[in-house]
Amino acid sequence: MATSPPADTLADRILAWQADHGRHDLPWQQPRTPYRVWVSEVMLQQTQVATVIPYFERFIASFPDPIALANSDDDTLPAHWSGLGYYRRARHMQSAARVIRDVHDGQVPDTLDDLLVLPGIGRTT
Repeated sequence: MATSPPADTLADRILAWQADHGRHDLPWQQPRTPYRVWVSEVMLQQTQVATVIPYFERFIASFPDPIALANSDDDTLPAHWSGLGYYRRARHMQSAARVIRDVHDGQVPDTLDDLLVLPGIGRTT
């Protein structure tokens, strides 16, 4: 196990702790893409990691990228979300994926301002 260099700020200490002791084997970490992280963050809102893992894996198998999610019909998505609750999260993700498809050429935006205008994304997502 690699040891992190000395940390100067609280953020540096937290990141160093995570590098040494944090989880690195979650399905959204391999491969880590903005889309996979976004999906996991939305699924993990008020839902435990152990519960999310099988949902995430099935979701990504059906919707591997924002374009696939954007192109899905309104009846398919709820079936993939069933059991996670808070269905508004899924509807917002689909709406955001459509914006990503139509405005950002299918790529999750990489600026805070562009992310914040997507449906369902706020400063804590």
